[in-house]
Amino acid sequence: MHIVVVDPSRVVLKVISGLLTPRGHTVDTFTDSREALDFVTDNASVTALITSLEVRPLGGLELCWSARLLADAHRPLYIITMSSARNARNLAEALDSGSDDFIDKPPGSEELYARLRAAERMTGMQRELIRLAEADSLTGLLNRRAFLQRVGDVADRAGAHGRLSMILVDIDHFKAINDQHGHDVGDTAIRGVAAELLTEAGGIAGRLGGEEFALALPGRTLEEAEAAAGRLRLRCTQLRFKGQRGPVQLTASFGVSTWSEGETVGGLLKRADIALYEAKSTGRNRVVSAATDLILARAG
Repeated sequence: MHIVVVDPSRVVLKVISGLLTPRGHTVDTFTDSREALDFVTDNASVTALITSLEVRPLGGLELCWSARLLADAHRPLYIITMSSARNARNLAEALDSGSDDFIDKPPGSEELYARLRAAERMTGMQRELIRLAEADSLTGLLNRRAFLQRVGDVADRAGAHGRLSMILVDIDHFKAINDQHGHDVGDTAIRGVAAELLTEAGGIAGRLGGEEFALALPGRTLEEAEAAAGRLRLRCTQLRFKGQRGPVQLTASFGVSTWSEGETVGGLLKRADIALYEAKSTGRNRVVSAATDLILARAG
């Protein structure tokens, strides 16, 4: 596990780190609770927070409450509070503030290990529930709701001047594949295209429905997104599937758009969708960018 430990005493931090690191855990320690919160916020790999109640400038209870807000439907985070003054009031306040567990300070090794094993079980179950809630059952890509949520989070972090490009993908003549070869082959084709989307490093891939997919590319310019779409288009033409009437080949069409100042995720998708429509209506197996005058005119 990646664990953050917060305590005003460097001796306590050293003791706890010394217990956890040999067990294979990654441990980051802080005496400043605000710095710890910033670190947990910026590092989604952190799955456990162990904090003393006696920390500053954020008190232990405030730190618990703030960290709990980070542990939303998309991120598991197990919080353990510790105090040298163990009493019913401290325990109740810690649990009410979002802590999952409470431990004496300094913690004994066996008790600490046992509580972290419980934390691993809990966060493991949470990760599986998140996966089931967010994943498209056929492809393993993000489903539409999860994709839009993830891209919205990226857009919020990018701000007005950040870079974010979008590629929409649609399998050409997909109904004919289903009609001629059966839905099992159609499902195989969908999974094949989905697997190609996952090869684009740094991308956020989702299945929007049916044979339509989306790939968000944080930090990419329009030209970089067009190049990525071109690579994906070529790889799709190289896919081969066993069908009832022999090998099945397919092509796909691509619409590309990029983030602009004042943009919304909905607007970004709309312009990519218009570009995709243009690609489909002008021959298919093409990449069309929403930056052209023609596409902008169609958007109006």
